[in-house]
Amino acid sequence: MAKVLLVEDNEMNRDMLSRRLQRRGYDVVFAMDGDAAVSMASREKPALILMDMSLPVMDGWEATRRIKSNPDTRAIPVIALTAHAMAGDLEKALEAGCEDYDTKPVDFPRLLGKMEQLLGA
Repeated sequence: MAKVLLVEDNEMNRDMLSRRLQRRGYDVVFAMDGDAAVSMASREKPALILMDMSLPVMDGWEATRRIKSNPDTRAIPVIALTAHAMAGDLEKALEAGCEDYDTKPVDFPRLLGKMEQLLGA
């Protein structure tokens, strides 16, 4: 099954989401901040990235821009995850290079559908 890079600094969110993804057969790797996400994307070459936007060190917006500006990682689809759903966040996510956007708390069936669509499953 596909490798997913889960970028999430909240341990409870990371644990809950990773366990649900692993039960579905996904190979999940983690980054706890935006800087780590950029290097993990290059090193791990995941099939998809779930990117929290509110991160320490470097936020998810900037991390996504850097991932998308690197020829080695630009093709990796990114789904932005944010708890602070504000008007304009979808546009901001797409502008940063995200292919899709979802809100927290995560509606797992909806997120899974978005992931499967991006992965061509």
